[in-house]
Amino acid sequence: MAEFESIWSDLQGVPFSQGYLDAGGVRTRYLHAGDLDKPALVLLHGSGGHAEAYVRNLAAHAEHFSTWSIDMLGHGYTDKPGHPLEVEHYVKHLLAFFDAIGAERVYLSGESLGGWVASRAAADHPERIHRLVLNTAGGSQADPEVMKRIITLSMAAVEDPTWETVQARIKWLMADKSKDYDDIVASRQRIYRLPGFVDAMRDIMALQDPEIRARNLMGAKEYGAITAPTLVLWTSDDPTADVSEGSRIASMIPGARFEVMSGCGHWPQYEDPDTFNRLHVDFLLGRA
Repeated sequence: MAEFESIWSDLQGVPFSQGYLDAGGVRTRYLHAGDLDKPALVLLHGSGGHAEAYVRNLAAHAEHFSTWSIDMLGHGYTDKPGHPLEVEHYVKHLLAFFDAIGAERVYLSGESLGGWVASRAAADHPERIHRLVLNTAGGSQADPEVMKRIITLSMAAVEDPTWETVQARIKWLMADKSKDYDDIVASRQRIYRLPGFVDAMRDIMALQDPEIRARNLMGAKEYGAITAPTLVLWTSDDPTADVSEGSRIASMIPGARFEVMSGCGHWPQYEDPDTFNRLHVDFLLGRA
């Protein structure tokens, strides 16, 4: 029988806090670990996600960083602005969060949508970013089949947030479909049952609309403007794009390093935290 995977057991023994900050007028939920006098590291989840995407990474990073995993604008328990969300909205909120934690410059890492937002922030505000990690990042292309799949799974999960619909959304992220991911499913189901979350998800899905997506995409000019040392991390089984897309992104960022993790889907930080934490920490500290 597969061992039960618990968010709480992932965090047991880890000095961490959960709370809210005002980021430019947006009540923003966070998970935090690490001494506040250490350099700030901000972790950004993917579309429709929440801070628990990084529960298996807080301890390893808290040794070196004041580590913040946030619910992004319109996501999780963070305020919902009530309009379609484009990348500029996420970036504005992210910069306000930097200000709220008193960080002039941060180490920034984003997965999927979070990687899209992180890359845009690094391109437009290079003075705010020490080092950058793009983890199975979105924003480089518009694949109609992937966009349709994201909309279908996400809207099904919020319109009828049964165990099965939410679990289907989670399993789509993972390479190993044999596991049930019970605790992650339960956490996300609770969020998707929040009042008004159907409308919130529609706003989140704006970037899956072809016209809206087109004006937000990152291209060679945008990636070429990134000056922070950058790690582009991809996986063998990412459901949104194959390894060649990750390599293409890395080729457009001056001096970027490219790494591929095997046996993982869209959440390598969760599926193989030991490998992810080693690669991630070594890069952020400039050790590799």
